Amino acid sequence: MTALRHTLAHLPRETRDLLFLLATVVWVVLPLAPYLPWWTTLLAAAVLAWRGTLALRGRPQPGRWVLGTLLAASVALTIVTHGTIVGRDAGVTLIVMLLALKTMEMNARRDAMVIFFLSFFTMLSNFFFSQSLATAAAMLIALLGLLTALVNAHLPVGRPPLTVALRLACRMALLGAPVMLALFLLFPRMAPLWGMPSENPAGRSGLSGRMEIGNVASLALDDGIALRARFDTLGGEPPPQNALYFRGPVFSVFDGREWFAFGQNGAPAAAWRPPVPASLEVQGEPLRYEVTLEALRVPWLLTLDAAPDAPTLPQGLRAAMSPELSWLASRPINEVLRYRAASYPQFTHGPMQDTPRLRPYRELPEGFDPRTRALAREMLADPAIAAGGPAAFVQAALERLRTGGYSYTLEPGVVAEHTADAFWFDQKAGFCEHIASAFAVLLRAADVPVRIVTGYQGGELNGVDGYWTVRQADAHAWTEVWLAGRGWVRVDPTGAVSPGRIGNFQRLLAPRSAFGTAVDTVIGRGIAARARAVWEAVNNRWNQWVLNYTQSQQLDLLKSLGIPSPDAMDLARVLGALAALAALGGVGWSLWERRRQDPWLRLLDRARREIARAGLPLPGHLPPRALARALQERFGDAAAAPAAGWLLRMEQARYAPHPATALAALQRELRGLRWPADAAGHRR
Repeated sequence: MTALRHTLAHLPRETRDLLFLLATVVWVVLPLAPYLPWWTTLLAAAVLAWRGTLALRGRPQPGRWVLGTLLAASVALTIVTHGTIVGRDAGVTLIVMLLALKTMEMNARRDAMVIFFLSFFTMLSNFFFSQSLATAAAMLIALLGLLTALVNAHLPVGRPPLTVALRLACRMALLGAPVMLALFLLFPRMAPLWGMPSENPAGRSGLSGRMEIGNVASLALDDGIALRARFDTLGGEPPPQNALYFRGPVFSVFDGREWFAFGQNGAPAAAWRPPVPASLEVQGEPLRYEVTLEALRVPWLLTLDAAPDAPTLPQGLRAAMSPELSWLASRPINEVLRYRAASYPQFTHGPMQDTPRLRPYRELPEGFDPRTRALAREMLADPAIAAGGPAAFVQAALERLRTGGYSYTLEPGVVAEHTADAFWFDQKAGFCEHIASAFAVLLRAADVPVRIVTGYQGGELNGVDGYWTVRQADAHAWTEVWLAGRGWVRVDPTGAVSPGRIGNFQRLLAPRSAFGTAVDTVIGRGIAARARAVWEAVNNRWNQWVLNYTQSQQLDLLKSLGIPSPDAMDLARVLGALAALAALGGVGWSLWERRRQDPWLRLLDRARREIARAGLPLPGHLPPRALARALQERFGDAAAAPAAGWLLRMEQARYAPHPATALAALQRELRGLRWPADAAGHRR
């Protein structure tokens, strides 16, 4: 490190400044690496490393044909990767490559300005992919780095320390902070630029219009946050942890290997509509709560069962409830979304009596799971089960799961062609969707209407901010069984196999890494968990007050300022008034700065006014020696001697070791100084 500091300290200024700019560019581009094609990351890193090596060794930059070849290759690879050069992903790929290649032809300040502007644009493009607090903090550092490089490029010749440019950059950022805050609070809110359609409609949530056996298990070790929920304290006690079922897509069509929502399996349009309406009836008091949903890139608005009224959404977003009680937004959720909902824990839904419209919930594909079908016939042959009807069959199936040696695991083995047969007779192990699917197939084989619901179950209370945190690892699948006189009833077969998964919130944990084990050993698992809770609470505050600052909150702010019925025009008026005040403040600042001018210049200006009163107006740009010469030429050496001598001492004071002392003496002399007068009698 000492050798490195010594090397950097003795680099030419041009090389030092270029290396600092390259380091800033790397910092700007680095957060984009997970979202860029692999070749973009490697090629950009190679180009930037090449440019830094050339600067350190003092080698010339490559010719235009090299840059042209790299540019053509970048465009071609972008088209091959994305199929276009238009759109978010293709555009960011190109801008990163253009930024890296531009560093290879930086020969003048104009080229540096282009790099600065490209870097600022690339910095903003980070928010296309993530608006987290960590990304914002990283981009704030990038902003200060770019401002430092920009200030440094405008400093005079010499070798000014980078700390000088950094202090000036921080001052500029602080001066701009009030303007930024005012614009954030009052500029009319609209759909953000990063709210554009994603090329990955399933996102990271695993929620989609189909459920392939195993896709929920892939999320079980994902510790990322799916949503946060906070329950109103005035609405009674929140439900227990084992009753937190956040409802997502519902699957009713089975093809032997996958479950589909109606209309998602290529069925004719007539079969796209769920055959049974919701027929929801609620009782008791509602449970009111607020949900902060992460950008899952799916349209489902996760709510607790059952929510008869639409969640309150920001302006421009609408919600509709499906006949299967799932709430869907008018577009996929591509950014963090906050909404309020009210759910009734006591409810019934669906028809109370059997109807032919329940037939699709009894159907199974031909040729699949013959042993499960035989098991259903065998169970129905039991007089006790046959006499008890579907409810007795459900209880018998749950009892088989409890006592038949079945286990809850993420690795049940290779998914066989007959998925239900494999679970019931061969592997006897599976994750929640394996269990729910096999359970539903068994019930349908017994002519019991059943469907599968997916979403999230459980959560953990963050003691720092009081929010329930629901993670991707809480993704879950359960069933709803139709029973006469009761309608659709939730039955979670996973609870029969692993009661701890539902009742005691026991999750399947990923093996601890060596680093994680070392951290737990050094600081303790409790301290690490506490630090994690604090960080997540801070992130939640960021989501609540920054990412979810909507137009309704802007209008609430105006109401608190005394505007009874604010609208967008009121926002514009308040913003305009603040702009006018800022302009007046700028004028006042300018006048104050003029009064705070260099005391030497103020004293020279006083002397120039005295000369003008003597009848000799002179230009304002003349230095003291030129003023003294003009006095001598106009009034003669003898008459102008006192004033000329004073002006020459003024010139010396500019470069004196202690200028304040010299200026104080000159001010005292000025009060008793005799200025020459012209023939017309002009005098001091």
